[in-house]
Amino acid sequence: MEDCYRNHTLGRSAWGEKIATRYVQRVNQLYAARSAADLFTLKALKLHPLKGKRKGQHALRLDVDWRMVVRFEGERWTVVRVEEVSKHYGD
Repeated sequence: MEDCYRNHTLGRSAWGEKIATRYVQRVNQLYAARSAADLFTLKALKLHPLKGKRKGQHALRLDVDWRMVVRFEGERWTVVRVEEVSKHYGD
């Protein structure tokens, strides 16, 4: 995941131009946020907790069909680990 962030060509090969660009934008938003609470206020992210076997993870929207799954860590959710980028049917 980090390689796709640092090297746009890798992201583009994996997901296509639009999703690779949006992925970099979303990671930059994660870096810029002071807390997880800041992210919940950004409506375009559609950040929400996941259920079932993905309990403890959150998803944020990259596009209608694509999402980025993250896990918040640390006492105050100050660390965000990107778990995956995957195609998922939107709402």
